[in-house]
Amino acid sequence: MSQKTGVFAGFKEFLMRGNVIELAVAVVVGAAFTNIVNTVVKGVINPIVGALGSQNLDHYKACLTTCHTDAKTGDYTDGIYILWGSVLSAVLTFLITAAVVYFLMILPMNKWKARQDAKKPADNTPPAPTEVELLTEIRDALIAQRNGSANGSPNAGAGSVVTQKTQQ
Repeated sequence: MSQKTGVFAGFKEFLMRGNVIELAVAVVVGAAFTNIVNTVVKGVINPIVGALGSQNLDHYKACLTTCHTDAKTGDYTDGIYILWGSVLSAVLTFLITAAVVYFLMILPMNKWKARQDAKKPADNTPPAPTEVELLTEIRDALIAQRNGSANGSPNAGAGSVVTQKTQQ
């Protein structure tokens, strides 16, 4: 019985994580945006493109081989053709969705986070030295020992390094 409560507790912990809830919200909001964007593409973008030709982008096709069209419907009956209008519609839908998500969600969230970070008190501790700075200090200390400026005698050299190692 303790294994069941452990499994259920683990499942509850998994569901209560922020990432799962954020993902669920993102899916719901994404579905709503997709519906809005599809409507904008069909109601605004397609008529603008339709000023140049057919209002429905699905009618734009290119024939790769000899294609025959039905006289009544205008559809291709045989041959190989590319539906480039459908691809264009999908690309426009994607670009509009990405723009809406960026300008209505990402950009405001980044500005809000920047304001929150600006409100936090500044950390006055000096930054930790970088690896290059530490290596430079070690190099300068070794040069100083070799030149004798550390012990005051010009012949301190390698003997002082051995002495320091044994003292540690």
